[in-house]
Amino acid sequence: MPTTLPLFPLGSVLFPGVVMPLRVFEPRYRQLVEDLQALETAEQRFGVVAIKDGREVGEGNVRSVYEYGCTAQISAVDAADDGSYSLVTTGVERFRVLAADLAGAPYPTAEVEILTDVPGEGADALRTPATAHFLGYQRALTTLRGLRIGALPQLPDDPTVLSYLIAATMIIDLREKHSLLAAADTATRLRREQALLRRESLLIQELRSLPAVDILKRD
Repeated sequence: MPTTLPLFPLGSVLFPGVVMPLRVFEPRYRQLVEDLQALETAEQRFGVVAIKDGREVGEGNVRSVYEYGCTAQISAVDAADDGSYSLVTTGVERFRVLAADLAGAPYPTAEVEILTDVPGEGADALRTPATAHFLGYQRALTTLRGLRIGALPQLPDDPTVLSYLIAATMIIDLREKHSLLAAADTATRLRREQALLRRESLLIQELRSLPAVDILKRD
């Protein structure tokens, strides 16, 4: 059943289970935070969507957004003296945007369809090779950055959780990140991720340089 969510367009993609800190300073989004704080804690959610055309800052600067997004649950709010807020949020559920009112008052909203995670055929079997590709990719990045390779953390056993962790961690462009969020099921997402991990690992080894999107973030 469609539901209406306050919308927070960003220049990044949020995935379920991933923590995203946010600094909120524009009046319309400060109002969004204040409205959510007036609700019960369990209802303090809004929709995060990636910007397809436009910029994050400035009213009216977001002209279009990607079709898929993720709800964000507020877990901590810190109000500053200048009226801005620092939030700690966590991605909860994927959704598909049915209709977005980006110029709406007092802040953007969207009618969305909340999506249920589906494992898909072969998801469990894909967990092991996806994990191996991801660890190889992380080692290549670590070596390239001149860091000492230590013990890598234990990765999730749940294929869906693993797929979101890989999607959130990979250094790829926004369009590819969105395609992973939009995947119909976990198995499809893991297959796409393995192909991307192979491509990115090969590029790192051949070019001996960081991915372009990472270089841009570091400048």
